[in-house]
Amino acid sequence: MAVPVSIPKSTNVRSTHRAPWAIRAGMAAMGALAPPLAARLGERLFMTPPRYRSPDRELEALTGAEPLAVPFQGGRLQAWRFGEGPAVLLMHGWGGRGGQMTPLVPALLEKGCSVVTFDAPAHGISSGRLATVPLFGEAAAEVAARVGARAAIGHSMGAAGLSVALLRGLHLDAAVFVAPPRSPAGFFGEFSRALGLRPGVERATRERLERRVGMPLTEFDMPRMAGKQSAPLLVVHDQGDREIPWTDGAAIAAAWPGARMMTTKGLGHRRILRDPDVAARAASFIEERLARCGCGRPASQGSPLEPLCSGCALERELFDRAGRAA
Repeated sequence: MAVPVSIPKSTNVRSTHRAPWAIRAGMAAMGALAPPLAARLGERLFMTPPRYRSPDRELEALTGAEPLAVPFQGGRLQAWRFGEGPAVLLMHGWGGRGGQMTPLVPALLEKGCSVVTFDAPAHGISSGRLATVPLFGEAAAEVAARVGARAAIGHSMGAAGLSVALLRGLHLDAAVFVAPPRSPAGFFGEFSRALGLRPGVERATRERLERRVGMPLTEFDMPRMAGKQSAPLLVVHDQGDREIPWTDGAAIAAAWPGARMMTTKGLGHRRILRDPDVAARAASFIEERLARCGCGRPASQGSPLEPLCSGCALERELFDRAGRAA
């Protein structure tokens, strides 16, 4: 369904974007004649992300990775793994792709980490047609469990999804949020204005969404929930971001216990992912906070109480196997 490609999702309420005239007119007519049907369609449009063709640079960047298919809710998530060592999970934003995050890979590999990026539900070549912030969080937790992720970097809505996953029990040694949104309530307001929804239809659409995700949109406020978080966090946000205002990231960093803030200028919402300084800062932040094995090397497996590097884990396995054989 190509319609949502032209409908913006932005927390920037000053935006003047509008959906195509035919869509606005159709929603207006449906809202007058059949409000419940208009609300149902509005809900579906809001949850339907655009699927863009991957540019050649992303496809080329993924050629050197190991492809992984992760089962998820009756379908699959397409993932790719680079290198060896403690796994760092990368999660793109709304309408993005796993390949979009690959400029961050070299800096992480230099720190001795492996890197896993993936297409979120209903994005790229992963299965599904609809997506929400909680679904992003469930997908992040599923892939993280599959690859044993020790840290993660999320961009935009991907950062919001990681926040949900952390709140629901995902353990990470460190997290980096790049251009994170404060709340999906801002997305919904912009969406409603773009479609020109009637007040009654907007209210009914919002109620449908809230029933689906199990909570009011106003309660999903990342600064409000930050006090319950414990993972070390670095927030990176550009002052000139026109899609998600810098103040969103600053509010999250201020509320998250011990979080650090990196402000950039002139990189915007997407080019920030391709900036070498951002990649280097994120990689260093993660590497410095990775749990260490008793031998001093970064842990790639084991429990939070007994982290192990791959070498020590192999030695233990060989020792236990020899003991069992004896």
